Amino acid sequence: MQVGFRVGVECLIRNPQLGAQIFPRQGLKERRTRVICSVSSGTGSDFAEYKSNEEEEASVRQRLENFRDAFWRFLRPHTVRGTIIGSTSLVARALLENADCINWFLVPKALRGLLALICGNGYIVGINQIYDVGIDKVNKPFLPIAAGDLSVSTAWTLVLSLAVLGTGIVATNFGRLITSLYVLGLVLGAMYSVPPLRLKRFAVPAFLIIATVRGFLLNFGVYYATRASLGLPFVWSPHVIFITAFVTLFATVIAITKDLPDVEGDLKFKISTFATKLGVRNISLLGAGLLLTNYIGAVVAAFRFPQVFNTGPMAITHGILGVCLLYQLWLLESAKYSKEAISTFYRFIWNLFYAEYLVFPAI
Repeated sequence: MQVGFRVGVECLIRNPQLGAQIFPRQGLKERRTRVICSVSSGTGSDFAEYKSNEEEEASVRQRLENFRDAFWRFLRPHTVRGTIIGSTSLVARALLENADCINWFLVPKALRGLLALICGNGYIVGINQIYDVGIDKVNKPFLPIAAGDLSVSTAWTLVLSLAVLGTGIVATNFGRLITSLYVLGLVLGAMYSVPPLRLKRFAVPAFLIIATVRGFLLNFGVYYATRASLGLPFVWSPHVIFITAFVTLFATVIAITKDLPDVEGDLKFKISTFATKLGVRNISLLGAGLLLTNYIGAVVAAFRFPQVFNTGPMAITHGILGVCLLYQLWLLESAKYSKEAISTFYRFIWNLFYAEYLVFPAI
């Protein structure tokens, strides 16, 4: 109201003709003088207070936006995408196999399960960032703790909250076995990053942990929980055996190639990885070779078991993905394994990971 009054007064002062229409000609000057004096004596301080409040609100909004951005980077979005796509694909597979058991009232439970998986993922990648601040300042300066956008104390609050929330959701919705597997995943994640074990320092234990969590625990756990929610006993289906074996080997490739862009920082902090031991080129070729083995095996399985798999889509999609991998490897070789090319190659491996889960329900 007061701001609007001030604007109106200024309009009257700048437009005498408008003022003449509103006020009688006689005494206009005196009234205008009284109005201006009134504005100067009271409205100016009120306007300043209003402007201060507006600036404070803008500052709060900016801080919230900065925290949202830091929290999202803290969760490592590429791993969140992998968790969402993978778990959704496994649920879809279980539903396709048991279409007569579909119950839409279970959708909220499924969403709670997905939230629990994201919480577990956030705990594992978050606790790794807490103990890797020095390395990340060299290898991944964009991460929120390394960049100074998130304090260590705030990060601890986040990871502990994620662990408690995720465990609580699983314990109240999915039974003892799934809860035990979920807690095992959290423990393995801590063993990977937290001293004195800090198994990420050793190449073999590090890749075994990643392969176990991302490969076996996720696939078995989601499929088991889905069948249990549908009221069905657990039975290994050929499709789930395939995707579990495929993704476990794929997770092994992720485990050995994830350090390709980080060789500089790992050498500085004496972190032993396959890339620091065997060299970037050798590990790139090894990772690509293992993935090609996966794709060749998938094509062979498609033709060997036509009664189990959808032969056409399975063989064609895996053939195309294998060719794309070879092309990306050729680009890496042509770029002479520059840091930018290595990062691009690693991101492409994650894209192949997403693609496998996306085609899984159709095979």
